Amino acid sequence: MTGSIRMPELDRRGFLRLTGMAGAAAAVAACGGPTVTAPGSGPAAVEQVDFTGVTPAKTITFWSNNPGSSGPVTQQIIDAYEAANPGMKVNLVNAGQNYEEIAQKFQTAQTGGQVPDLVVLSDVWWFRYYMQRSIIPLDSVIEAVGIDLSDYREVLVKDYQYNGAQWAIPWARSTPLFYYNKNHWQAAGLPDRAPTTWQEFAEWAPRLQAADTGAQHAFQMPALADYAGWTFQNNLWGEGGGWSRDFEVICDSPESVSALEFLKQAAAPGGWAGVSAKDQANDLSAGAVSATVSSTGSLAGVLRTAQFPVGVGFLPGGSKVDKPVCPTGGAGLGIPKNIPKENQLAAAQFIKFLTSPENCILFSQETGYLPIRNSANIDELVTKTPQAKVAIDQLAVTRPQDNARVFFPGGDGEMAKAAAKILNEQADVTETMQALKATLNNIYETQVKPNL
Repeated sequence: MTGSIRMPELDRRGFLRLTGMAGAAAAVAACGGPTVTAPGSGPAAVEQVDFTGVTPAKTITFWSNNPGSSGPVTQQIIDAYEAANPGMKVNLVNAGQNYEEIAQKFQTAQTGGQVPDLVVLSDVWWFRYYMQRSIIPLDSVIEAVGIDLSDYREVLVKDYQYNGAQWAIPWARSTPLFYYNKNHWQAAGLPDRAPTTWQEFAEWAPRLQAADTGAQHAFQMPALADYAGWTFQNNLWGEGGGWSRDFEVICDSPESVSALEFLKQAAAPGGWAGVSAKDQANDLSAGAVSATVSSTGSLAGVLRTAQFPVGVGFLPGGSKVDKPVCPTGGAGLGIPKNIPKENQLAAAQFIKFLTSPENCILFSQETGYLPIRNSANIDELVTKTPQAKVAIDQLAVTRPQDNARVFFPGGDGEMAKAAAKILNEQADVTETMQALKATLNNIYETQVKPNL
């Protein structure tokens, strides 16, 4: 699937530059993480770390949640790094099962625990650490170790820029993809592609249900606790709605309500969609459903476990907007502040190796995450995994996430609760969205607005 590139009206860097500390408090808990209140005086001038004359440490500790089951390939890269640099040691620590757990652990470490030398930072949580002054600006250390930041994909690099500085390096980056079982598609007589719009899929769904596939549902909605706020942006945007527009909460707008009514009807008893209890990608791989939406980070796992040919495509558009309707996601790498300069320098040296063009391709092959380097040769990746090309191409039609999800403390969790009421309890959409709007506005008034 292809389409013309539409640049977002205001990227994250531009937004943060315009709003100063507005996003600081809100970014803290984009997916339910701990709330941190920022001072309202605006951002202070960034002070770069001087690495002149610093000798890198020989041993560093790397905290990761191993996104996308990436532990084995990350350790493989570490082993190669240690072999190429005798005397250097990288200790990989599983610091959580997801981004929230590693965020909580890193937060706790700031008050007396053992701080790592390198840490995975969610793309919607890194600003919390900037605000707390618990990570360093990377510009001086990037220069010190010779990282060519211009070779990283610009749209991903900008996610970690603020106040004229770079605060993280892209690593495990993703977008949602539309996954489908090609055998089920063939049984239903459907064209071998993802639907262009959700309305088109609604026309296809009865044919999938009528086909003798053994699937429980034509489509499986993502597990709400982890995905509702993220992936449902696609559905909202496609109808001209959203969770918010800048700081204005619009989840109860006619357009947003219409999008959620569509999902409610799909998930109603006798409808064509189910709701995953835990992992929709696993549901697809098991053959229990015909299609789903999940992260590109699930691609390698789905391809390994599915006993059928897997198709992937761009996220479908809606009845009003066909592109761009896809958000980015994933994580980058940051360096803590309260550690010796020697360890900071050593951590940057390892980042350079970990995110080299060769290693980013290896990481992509093993996980499904996007290649983050422009110079990375994707030929072998695409030859081995043709579906990866779809994920790479979709980067051109992504857009920034809604502020209410990524900048409002606890906003994502509130969205998940509201989605659960609608999809699992068949609650009234308008009433549920009005209640969500009141909750989000209260978060804005009490935790965000005072810091503008």
